[in-house]
Amino acid sequence: MAFLDIHRDGPVATLTINRPDTMNPLGNPGDGDAFARVCSEINRDTDIRCTVLTGAGRAFSAGGDVKAMRDKSGTFGGTPPAISDGYRENIHIMLRALYGLRVPLIAAVNGPAIGLGCDVACLGDIRIASEKAKFGVTFLKLGIIPGDGGTWILPRIIGPARAAELFYTGDVIDADTALDWGLVSRVVAPDTLLEEARALAHKISAQPPHALRQAKMLLRQGQQLSYDSALELAANTQAMMHLTKDHEEGVAALLERRTADFKGE
Repeated sequence: MAFLDIHRDGPVATLTINRPDTMNPLGNPGDGDAFARVCSEINRDTDIRCTVLTGAGRAFSAGGDVKAMRDKSGTFGGTPPAISDGYRENIHIMLRALYGLRVPLIAAVNGPAIGLGCDVACLGDIRIASEKAKFGVTFLKLGIIPGDGGTWILPRIIGPARAAELFYTGDVIDADTALDWGLVSRVVAPDTLLEEARALAHKISAQPPHALRQAKMLLRQGQQLSYDSALELAANTQAMMHLTKDHEEGVAALLERRTADFKGE
């Protein structure tokens, strides 16, 4: 089975990080290309409307391969410029691919999500946690810093003060604390995690696919734009949506008091 397993269920694609024997480490050579290839396929396939990301076995991802760090091999080997290029040409490619998904991404966090694993989970639009999930950004405990953009995305989710507390202390928090801090939107029993994540994904997938992708784009852009710029982008995007058959179907379904059947047209 491949490092990144893909399961398709109608409009929902489930991606599973598949290195369970070593708690699903990330950042090995080739990982970036694997994610880039899969995410590109999803973006091109307009029949896919939502994606779920999870980990095989007992962990979501324990982060970067610490043994490779010890041995100074793979992405973590060579001179400082070589290591910088290893991040840019592998780990950052993986992160950009996930961030660049045009369909909603649900991170189903089944167990520990540590370091790079936590920051990958944070790239989800929605995070659902198993009761066994744990979250930590423990880079400083290894004498390194977050080389994966985590200092950019985590404060946007839980606020700068709590993000700073996690980064500076290296503490690991449990699922209930993650829920209280807004890092996840719900905590569920371990044996129902994928069921609930996929049910949510299918609910999302019932929305008109083009409008859904545009809504995700607007949410992302809204974090960076001024209010005036966000309004202008919304007006231009909305004009296109008003001319779709899915808009006509949504209006008709509401007036006829029935469930809409969106075709992506």
